[in-house]
Amino acid sequence: MFDFFKKKDSDTPSEAEEKKSFWHFSFDGLKKTISNTTQNLVDNVVASVEEEEEFDDFILDDMEDLLIKADLGVTLASSITDKLRKQTKVKPSQIKQFLKEEFAQILDSAGSSDLKLNETGLSIFFITGVNGAGKTTLIAKLANKFRLSGKKVLLAAGDTFRAAAEEQLDIWAQRAQVDIYRKDGIDAAAVVYDAIKKAQNEGYEILLIDTAGRLHNKKNLMEELNKVKSVIDKLAPDCLTESMLVLDANTGQNGLSQAKLFSECVNLTSVALTKLDGSAKGGIIIAIAKEFNLPVKLIGVGEKLDDLKLFNPTDFLNALFEK
Repeated sequence: MFDFFKKKDSDTPSEAEEKKSFWHFSFDGLKKTISNTTQNLVDNVVASVEEEEEFDDFILDDMEDLLIKADLGVTLASSITDKLRKQTKVKPSQIKQFLKEEFAQILDSAGSSDLKLNETGLSIFFITGVNGAGKTTLIAKLANKFRLSGKKVLLAAGDTFRAAAEEQLDIWAQRAQVDIYRKDGIDAAAVVYDAIKKAQNEGYEILLIDTAGRLHNKKNLMEELNKVKSVIDKLAPDCLTESMLVLDANTGQNGLSQAKLFSECVNLTSVALTKLDGSAKGGIIIAIAKEFNLPVKLIGVGEKLDDLKLFNPTDFLNALFEK
């Protein structure tokens, strides 16, 4: 269970609150971060219907188009408008509350947004995603958070495909003040094998595994990723707590196809959404929860090491719908 900011006996109240702030996002900060998504997903939709007296096919068709453009995806947008077509109780003036309740149900059904950790021993985070999604920087930010929470952290430089990837991760490891295992020029699965052994033998609590950016439509690269996953399953199946897909918030609905293929390959448990600050495509959070039952657990909100926050569905919806 995720308990980094639980107050320990040795913590003063201010120290406990400081630890909590490492992970949590202020409500005002969240509202600012998702303001473009709010405009795209809520304000535009609400403004298009709330002055109408009743729903009709023309109004709902327009609303469906706006929901699709807001990156909910065709399936979810159609589901929402079809539900409105089949009922008479909800009026256009109530659309804001209706959408909030629909989104809340979807996010709740996707499962807990808490990061999974083993109570004792090693916890492994297997980090995947396409080129440019922000995996390496997310790993560095996550490593920094874990270190500040008192954990012993090791990074595994499993991206042996991209030029200078190991060196880049090494630089980030130094900034985050954590250890790294790298062995340039060998198979990624071999690097991960050795890193797991090192973590187990030397008492590490967190192992964060970097992987090469995969084009999700390239079968051979996805098979290689599955090989790395097999190494984890063989050596430390009980230690794998998160198989996490990193998505760039600006990819919008393309994130759905990425989630589908990566989930089939490595059995994803969660999503981290990077570059959410300034993006208008945060609706992908709800679309992925609906289609794949995958919860978003982390959000990237800036370039600094501490610009990684826990995703809280309740806070997200309140920030999305409140003025």
